[in-house]
Amino acid sequence: MIARNRGRKAPLAVRLAAGIGIVALMLLSIATLGATGAPDAPAMTIPEWETLWSSVLARYVDDAGRIDFAALSHDHADLDRVVAFVAAVDPVSQPQRFPDRAARLAFYINAYNALAMHGIVETGVPRSLGGVTKFTFFYLKKFTVGGKSISLYDLENDVIRPLGEERVHFALNCMAVSCPRLPRTAFTADALEQQLDTATRTFLAERRNASVDPVKREVWVAAIFDFYTKDFLARAPTLIDYVNRYRPDPIPPEFKVRFFDYDWTVNDRGRGG
Repeated sequence: MIARNRGRKAPLAVRLAAGIGIVALMLLSIATLGATGAPDAPAMTIPEWETLWSSVLARYVDDAGRIDFAALSHDHADLDRVVAFVAAVDPVSQPQRFPDRAARLAFYINAYNALAMHGIVETGVPRSLGGVTKFTFFYLKKFTVGGKSISLYDLENDVIRPLGEERVHFALNCMAVSCPRLPRTAFTADALEQQLDTATRTFLAERRNASVDPVKREVWVAAIFDFYTKDFLARAPTLIDYVNRYRPDPIPPEFKVRFFDYDWTVNDRGRGG
């Protein structure tokens, strides 16, 4: 413990030297921040970061999109590196790394998924993200993106959705069972259009996300169509019209649309999620 100096003040020359030293350190910090965009910005390139994220996905995610959280909890060093990059770099802090909309979208999808995965590990792999946990995990828990603190809710709704690509809802994964299937490779700017198209078709090909009952003349679709109706209707006159774009067998337009309940159980392979 350093005791307070209750006696005489330090000599003027000493105080001036200390002040100059503090100013010099501040200027050095500002210069470093301006040169890198963040004090500890990783030296990885975007392709290197995407490769690292792909290695995490390939190691811990199976073909059904389930995550081996038990193994990940024991060895998350690479996931930590993925998240550390997101903390220092984003399209706002370092726009030169993201030359177009596809580059920004691919980054934010990967970042959201990686942060959600890391958040599950950090919170001890809860059984479910429903109830009170939904509020604490999506609204209260903060993550760092490009040097700024943000919740997953705000990252999705204030950053990603305004980019105007409704198919992100088939790519963003909060690690719950009802989320779209988590791919085993990263999204990339060059392949993004094909990846989003594939993700959408894969999602709608699963009966848990789109199921037609011809007897009752109704179609049951995933809850995300209820959550984000506005986004889909910006692209098609009705939800059925939108779904039919990605299905080989069209749904009659007069069928009634109903929504499945959302399963907030964490998609943990070890628990059979």
